[in-house]
Amino acid sequence: MRYWPAVHVPFRIVDVFTDRPLAGNQLCVIPEPAGLSGDDMLALAREIGFSETTVVTQASGDRYAMRIFTPGGELPFAGHPTLGTAFVLAAEGLITTPATQVVAAGEFLVEVDLASARARMHQHPPEFGPEVGSRPRVAAAVGLPVAGLHPDLVPLAVSTGLRHLIVPAADAAAVEGARPDFDPLQELVAEVGADGLYLFAMTGDRTARARFFAPELGISEDPATGSAAGPLGAYLSEHGVGGMPGRLLVLQGEEVGRPSLLEVDVDRNADAWHVVVGGGVFVVGRGAFEL
Repeated sequence: MRYWPAVHVPFRIVDVFTDRPLAGNQLCVIPEPAGLSGDDMLALAREIGFSETTVVTQASGDRYAMRIFTPGGELPFAGHPTLGTAFVLAAEGLITTPATQVVAAGEFLVEVDLASARARMHQHPPEFGPEVGSRPRVAAAVGLPVAGLHPDLVPLAVSTGLRHLIVPAADAAAVEGARPDFDPLQELVAEVGADGLYLFAMTGDRTARARFFAPELGISEDPATGSAAGPLGAYLSEHGVGGMPGRLLVLQGEEVGRPSLLEVDVDRNADAWHVVVGGGVFVVGRGAFEL
């Protein structure tokens, strides 16, 4: 019998995309990996049970590297883990800001403002496609009648670092009333090479309501999804709807009791896209795994 831990693994608990603690999307940040294997990292992500857990593998100066885990596996990139991890590292003096984050999907510039408790990430230029042509199939996957989908805008896979299926709903009531059927939803997402489905509706000029589903990743519904909000801003800008490009405010998480606000800035000119996603960040706890 062992009476003391063989490995002490500190962690931080962070709420992201919120203007107050105990809202937004929860994140576990492990700033010191202590020689953990990939299997150990995944096991800790399952132990904490949040939508994502990050493990920092290197941090100094204006660069850091990390790995991202959901309860279902590893991700090459994610939104609220990017902001939450950068905030923790900057707050503890382990990096300067702005900083370059290195993950499996590449490098991302991140800016942290400790005084205002906010962070922003510069995502990759968008990649569009494929479309999903069967509206009845999409409607069935999210548990809506066909009339619950937008009559003109088409479901489209979009990536600004991680590919998601962007699905336009007819209105906010349809977003709120969606009851996804996870088996057909998972099949649909897999066919377009996406990691999840982002159902949204415009609620005004440059304001939207959204929900995110990713059953394959072990996330039945995510409270706030920065890796999908960037693609949504790019989608709207590409179609010239919702007053985009510009600044988009996305409300998410009400249905799971974690109200969240995501800010998406899209600038598009003849030469380049610039997609920046930001929001509030709060460190709400700390502790250690004892293994």
